Amino acid sequence: MENRSALSRFAWLSIAAAVLTMGLKTGAYWVTGSVGLLSDALESGANLATALLALLVLRIASRPPDQEHAHGHEKAEYFSSGAEGAAILIAAGGIVFVGIRRLFLPQPLAQLDLGLLMSLLATSVNFAVATILFRVSQSHRSIVLEAQARHLMVDVWTSGGVILGISAVVLTGWQILDPVVAVGVGVHVTWVGLRLLQRSILGLMDTSLSESEVEGICAILERYADRGVRYHALRTRQSGTRAFVSVHVQVPGKWSVQKGHDLLEEMEGQIRSALPSVTLLTHLEPVEDPSSWEDLDLDR
Repeated sequence: MENRSALSRFAWLSIAAAVLTMGLKTGAYWVTGSVGLLSDALESGANLATALLALLVLRIASRPPDQEHAHGHEKAEYFSSGAEGAAILIAAGGIVFVGIRRLFLPQPLAQLDLGLLMSLLATSVNFAVATILFRVSQSHRSIVLEAQARHLMVDVWTSGGVILGISAVVLTGWQILDPVVAVGVGVHVTWVGLRLLQRSILGLMDTSLSESEVEGICAILERYADRGVRYHALRTRQSGTRAFVSVHVQVPGKWSVQKGHDLLEEMEGQIRSALPSVTLLTHLEPVEDPSSWEDLDLDR
């Protein structure tokens, strides 16, 4: 198995980006008084908190299996993404509260040129880091880094909305546009937080692999149909970065144990090539035995 602890350096990259962008956006708020920029800074604070948690979780998930965790520690990644979703919802609540308050107590904006420049710089940093994290998360199947990447990319679009709102204030002179955009940002961030929570819950509930991955496994198993080989009771689940697959393979009863074993080794090798970091459990059965068809239930 690859050394996943090396992924921690990308969590450090996310932490550095969160600190830098939070500082830039907070500074932009202080010089402009824009509640939209304040909402953006609050979300960057959530980025920092979840990046720190992601660093801790990546270290836990990289631990090898032990006596109490025979299947490894990868599932810890879902706690990180769940906490990230919760942090985003808290930040969204703060954004909406401040935005609604400013709707009734509007304040003029100042030094917009400097504020927008600082916000654009922060947005550029987030975009660059999100692109790196997303690429790494796909190549290493890391849910933690993917969640961080998507969170940062949402921050990019959020910042774009805030900048658009401030620009509208500059063009129209309508101060109310700034808090209106802030409330809109808060609503959007709420939706992102709920999606992350849903994803985390599905992971903790041992949701199956994606439809395309399951279809790929079935395609491999069906290659042996012309040799009288059948299969059933295919079960899959995703646990962090690791996939788990179990299946019952039925072969002609006259086959020797060695021949059946060789078949399973060949099948498993092809599945492992298609699915990195997969744990396989295969059960060999004689296809002619009626009891081989009566073991579909989990609690047979």
